[in-house]
Amino acid sequence: MAAREYRGLAYRNNAELAAWLAKRPPEKAIEPDLPIIDPHHHLWHTPTRGLYFLPELMADLGGGHNIVSSVFLECQSMFRASGPDEMKSVGEVEFVNGVAAMAASDGYGKTRVCEAIVGWADLMLGAKVREVLEALIAAGNGRFRGTRYGTSYDEGIAGKYVSRRIPQHRLLDPKFREGFAELGKLGLTFDSWHFHPQLPDLVDLARAFPQQTIIVDHVGGVLGVGQYAGKNAEIMPIWRKSIADLAACPNVNIKLGGLGMTSFGFGFEFEDAPPSSEKLADTWRPYIEPCIEAFGVDRCMFESNFPPDKQSCGYTELWNAFKHLTKNASAAEKTALYSGTAAKVYRLIAP
Repeated sequence: MAAREYRGLAYRNNAELAAWLAKRPPEKAIEPDLPIIDPHHHLWHTPTRGLYFLPELMADLGGGHNIVSSVFLECQSMFRASGPDEMKSVGEVEFVNGVAAMAASDGYGKTRVCEAIVGWADLMLGAKVREVLEALIAAGNGRFRGTRYGTSYDEGIAGKYVSRRIPQHRLLDPKFREGFAELGKLGLTFDSWHFHPQLPDLVDLARAFPQQTIIVDHVGGVLGVGQYAGKNAEIMPIWRKSIADLAACPNVNIKLGGLGMTSFGFGFEFEDAPPSSEKLADTWRPYIEPCIEAFGVDRCMFESNFPPDKQSCGYTELWNAFKHLTKNASAAEKTALYSGTAAKVYRLIAP
């Protein structure tokens, strides 16, 4: 059916999402006192993705969960309009640092919004990327922690909606690795966003740079659309093998989330009303639990990935789903999953 065709990670605007989310009464936050660091969200204003700035973020955060701080992840927002191409991404960090300063003024609530910033730099510059990285560090005013480089490649429908067109095996490119090596020299982290077929390349990268802190975004980006639709039984063993290989690299951490993105193929965006947190938990369990089992709680962190995940659920329901999944976890395990790992990896104030 044409109405059920995959249309990218963020295709419904704010008004459409608000109307859809209103079709289910909002849930009350489970374990509202549990401190949470949200280690992955975006801020943007584009014709295709709409507006998601500090007021919109704070409205989502206001659903009852104890969000103590957050980490901004690059999304090609507010790049400089002029100047050298390689320096244009510095504008995004300048913008987010300003948002963080606004939040720190105590006029927008208790959350330390954008306490850490992860930006973008073209690592294909090789060693010359160091100048860009130093500019990003300066623009972050103490908040800049690292870079994210998306290598999401798909020859099918998902590949038509990626924000950056990247060759299939970019992570193996010698020039990329020359630039990648500069991150460690400056003490910066590396977030990797890709689809699951690229996981073996990330394993190779992690083994080649064992001292570099790497964070796998969105449980490795399992595709469930296009040529992967309906093939979960074939895909999951391959994905679990890659997860196990990554977990064997002590320098790799993983984010538990991103499952609200439509690329996973769950189809919640086509439902008449949003799913309950219980339904989300049941659906996401096969992706979350293997990651925790492989990496251990000290290298796993729950993430919201808002607003992309808003295509499937509300912010409060998302964290409720995670808490359903960890209802039998110990207090120490919950601390690691909800704040401790993020604080350690991104050098944040621990709750």
